[in-house]
Amino acid sequence: MTDLAPRLLRIQEVAEDTGLTPRAIRYYEEVGLLAPAARSEGAYRLYDAEDLDRLRFIRALRDDAGYALADIRQLLEDEASRERNRDRFRSTQDPVERRRILTEALESVERQVSTLRHKIDRLETMVAEADDRRAHLQSHLDDLDAGREPTHDHLLRPRDRTAGSHGRGAR
Repeated sequence: MTDLAPRLLRIQEVAEDTGLTPRAIRYYEEVGLLAPAARSEGAYRLYDAEDLDRLRFIRALRDDAGYALADIRQLLEDEASRERNRDRFRSTQDPVERRRILTEALESVERQVSTLRHKIDRLETMVAEADDRRAHLQSHLDDLDAGREPTHDHLLRPRDRTAGSHGRGAR
């Protein structure tokens, strides 16, 4: 092997490098999220730097961003489609074909934006709920610090408080 040849790693090395288990890596291959760069003579899976980058990306989407594998698959497919569209666009000068390619690419990006916005909406809801729990606990601390028994009148959920505040404002 020359210095210019890419180094191929066995699954255990990839697992150690990416923080994934060999089982998870095999599963990602099984469900189509990953294809090893090569197989050894003994049929061992061999992975290159691009495979490691893809696995790190999958792990980040799964662990850090909380994406389901179906969403990850769609994001990876959209990214692969984007690369194919770029190559197709560059290989033709036909304006009709270029328009069709750009339209397909735009639809793909719209799907990505929709998926990401949905995740943001879910995360914002979770943050709002955590903020409400924090405020609830802080109000109990404030009551205790003031020598009062904590009350439960502030336990209404945000939508209940909003509905209740409209009623109080109308009085």
